[in-house]
Amino acid sequence: MQASDAAEGEPRPGRIRKPVGWSMITIGVLVAVSATLVWRRDGIGGVLDILTHDVTLFGGILPRVLAGCLLGAFIAEILPHEKVSRSLGPNSGLKGLLIGAAFGAILPGGPFTAYPVASALLTVGADFGATIAMVVSWTLIGYGRAVAWELPIMGTDFTLWRIAISLPLPVLAGALGRFVYVRMYPKDAVE
Repeated sequence: MQASDAAEGEPRPGRIRKPVGWSMITIGVLVAVSATLVWRRDGIGGVLDILTHDVTLFGGILPRVLAGCLLGAFIAEILPHEKVSRSLGPNSGLKGLLIGAAFGAILPGGPFTAYPVASALLTVGADFGATIAMVVSWTLIGYGRAVAWELPIMGTDFTLWRIAISLPLPVLAGALGRFVYVRMYPKDAVE
């Protein structure tokens, strides 16, 4: 039994993310510059008003982020890895892209739900293409926003035409994502 045979039945380990990377440093610099500009214009009171408002906003968002992350973690544990890999993995072909796009279109909730679910799918064997199709479909077609916001505001004709025109885009984005990923990371795509 080779090491690769033993690893087949085990889930892929997730990518370890650094808590502080280039994006965090960039955001920190932008925050410091912005805070300095507000302080120069409005004084310490202006800065404290913004901080107070943002702490309140963060307190309201934190439970949703926690729930979304827990949902993603539980989904990653519940879903059968071999079935997900077969249905949404690198060898799933057009069927995997269509399943990903369909799932994204019916997935309820906002980004606190969609992105943890997408991450969970990647963890349990879905490939980049199917996951990209899911996220793009959730963004462009998502029935929740269409029913709650678009139909009442924009009307039936606009909503149906927009959805019809958007239907091929998630599959095309997923196919492009799969094509690029296989060429950029050929070893990962084969495993």
